[in-house]
Amino acid sequence: MYQYSLIWFINLYVQSIAKSRKSEDLEERIKNITEHFTISIYNNVCRSLFEKDKLLFSFLLTVGIMKGKDQIDDEVWRFLLTGGIALDNPYPNPAPDWLSDKSWGELVRASSLTNLHGLREHVRENFSKWKLIYDSVKPHEEAFPDAWSTLMGLDRMVILRCLRPDKIIPAVQDFIVENMGRTFIEPPTFDLGRSYSDSTCCAPMIFVLSPGADPMAGLLKFADGVGMGGTSIQTISLGQGQGPIAAKMISQALTDGTWVVLQNCHLAASWMPALEKICEEVIVPENTNDKFRLWLTSYPSEKFPVSILQNGIKMTNEPPKGVRVNLLRSYLNDPISDPVFFSSCQKPEMWQKLMFGLCFFHAIVQERRNFGPLGWNIPYEFNESDLRISMQQIQMFLNEYEEIPFEALTYLTGECNYGGRVTDDKDRRLLLSLLSIVYNKDIEQDKYMLAAGGDYYIPPHGPYESYIEYIRSLPITTHPEVFGLHENADISKDNQETNQLFRGVLLTLPREAGGGGKSPQETVEDLAQDILSKLPSGFDVEEVMKVYPVLYEESMNTVLKQELIRFNRLTEVVRSSLINLGKAIKGQVLMSSELEDVFNSMLMGKVPSMWAAKSYPSLKPLGSYVSDLLCRLVFFQDWVISGPPTVFWLSGFFFTQSFLTGVLQNYARKYTIPIDHIGFEFEVMKQEHTMEKMPEDGAYVRGLFLEGARWDRESLVIGESLPKILYDSLPIIWLKPGESSTFLHMNIYSCPVYKTSARRGVLSTTGHSTNYVLSIELPSDKPQKHWINRGVAALCQLDD
Repeated sequence: MYQYSLIWFINLYVQSIAKSRKSEDLEERIKNITEHFTISIYNNVCRSLFEKDKLLFSFLLTVGIMKGKDQIDDEVWRFLLTGGIALDNPYPNPAPDWLSDKSWGELVRASSLTNLHGLREHVRENFSKWKLIYDSVKPHEEAFPDAWSTLMGLDRMVILRCLRPDKIIPAVQDFIVENMGRTFIEPPTFDLGRSYSDSTCCAPMIFVLSPGADPMAGLLKFADGVGMGGTSIQTISLGQGQGPIAAKMISQALTDGTWVVLQNCHLAASWMPALEKICEEVIVPENTNDKFRLWLTSYPSEKFPVSILQNGIKMTNEPPKGVRVNLLRSYLNDPISDPVFFSSCQKPEMWQKLMFGLCFFHAIVQERRNFGPLGWNIPYEFNESDLRISMQQIQMFLNEYEEIPFEALTYLTGECNYGGRVTDDKDRRLLLSLLSIVYNKDIEQDKYMLAAGGDYYIPPHGPYESYIEYIRSLPITTHPEVFGLHENADISKDNQETNQLFRGVLLTLPREAGGGGKSPQETVEDLAQDILSKLPSGFDVEEVMKVYPVLYEESMNTVLKQELIRFNRLTEVVRSSLINLGKAIKGQVLMSSELEDVFNSMLMGKVPSMWAAKSYPSLKPLGSYVSDLLCRLVFFQDWVISGPPTVFWLSGFFFTQSFLTGVLQNYARKYTIPIDHIGFEFEVMKQEHTMEKMPEDGAYVRGLFLEGARWDRESLVIGESLPKILYDSLPIIWLKPGESSTFLHMNIYSCPVYKTSARRGVLSTTGHSTNYVLSIELPSDKPQKHWINRGVAALCQLDD
């Protein structure tokens, strides 16, 4: 939806010449026009951007202007966005207890930048000084140790990126304030009057919608305010067959000088070309009344006509974030704000408790989306209608039954109204767990606590105003504990926002810059040679099959064969694309669009889509991806040469489910039990990496990481994460096959295992998810719900 035309841009420029401060001095006049124009562009573009993109736009604007003044070193700028690219790091990590290998690798690569020579040595010799920066609550405001305290701007942000990427967003804001002024990080608030005064009768006004935002009430109120209310404004919600009616409305309004509002344009994709024609040919100055306005509302859609977007005035109005604002919105909107509905129940005390509880639940499920995969595997669009229908059902059940039927309410709210949107079974488990906080008998108590910490409880029974007053007294920012998450979730959320910002900037960048004075071609060519020199030749599957033939007693031989075929397919694509890329750079073959994609991806340190299509799921950047691939190939090479390992590296498999089925199959055939009667029990061992010998039955596996919790090696149960440590590696786990009917499932947490931290997968043709592997049962001394709300899962690989 972000489309702007040159004519629109020139109009703004002409307005700036007219409206900026006049001066006789030419230098000052030019300065005044430039300042006025910059702010005008910022305000006009920000009006049409979603919140998540406003900082990105400011950052690009700042860097763009500084590049024009030659104040930006391209090499540093690219490093800040990508973290540099290298396959291996020859320097050992000086402080592995707090400095991650990813951070150390970035520090080593940063040391080659002009202003950061010697950084690697300084960190190695003074790591205790740097640890203070790492441990600081506000590292972006701290002075760096020794000579590095004088660093400014992007150089300073590069070091911050290496040590504490979660604080890049506030550092970017400080950078913009220093170079452009505070105006550029405080986007203008939504102002219908201002947008209206900037408009003409021929330019449509477009509301770009986001979940939970409905501009209609505000628009009708504004129309009344400027004397266009009542019959002077007509609205129609587009859908099947509504197009011709809307066209008739527009032609009538053109002559009468009234307003027309077309809602939900994204639902009438087939009628959009007709609307585009109307805007271009019918709504022209000579036959349009000056008072006429066309208002459109639409969710982002690629079917929306570009010409309307370029020539119209676009506005976004997103609902503010946070539990407090969300609760307030529910209470100030229909139906709760209606006094009749608020007091329309025969059990008023219980009714208002459940109503408040439900609004709290609604706020929690919506706000958890901000935490990415820790919050929900798939971000669902829960909306006001889910809340409204659930509320009406509470009212109905309270009026009709003596006892409150919590089971029926849980089913209707959790499985139908909200649950009807939920497609992932782990998300459904979480939804029901969050709902059980509200829908349970204890809610009848006074001051029933809704979350840890003491701030959030169900307020005592009272008039409508007392609830509003209580909501206004809640904290403005919400601690992760309120959502049931660990405080580390804030770090995960900040890291995610940093990645999103950098990804957004990279999408807008041209390709010309190279690193260290090298041209992009040289950079990519060196990298391609480096990868090719490390990539071993393919496995000889036929030779391997002679040593490991298909046997009834040993399914692992079949698993090995299938894995080698898959890895051969991947390494062949990697090898041929790199060889062809080398030839294309030299001009010996044509640079096809696929090869160009490989080139651009390698320049940005991303895995090319050509490889990803033949690869196992991975979110790693290019350097780590190649190192990980090489480790997997070594794991299988050792298996081929030395026989099956005593401990299998679970993350190393291409198709993990076939390995698990192989383990079960061996057991089933050994003891002649049908395979669908057996499952796994899980025992977490004391050993971290190696075992003396293979188990009698089942298999030892390693390589999993817990997210959202840690493995308590003293008490041998799952425990709370340590501050700032987002992932904890699990020791070796023994997968013990047995008859499922005899398993106890006592004092455990059923922990899902995913291949990557995205957690979200799609169902493949084999009937398996592309991301979910299995659930392992980990011993726990807390109820299962605690860990479900924490979003605890095990991952086969991290993202770095």
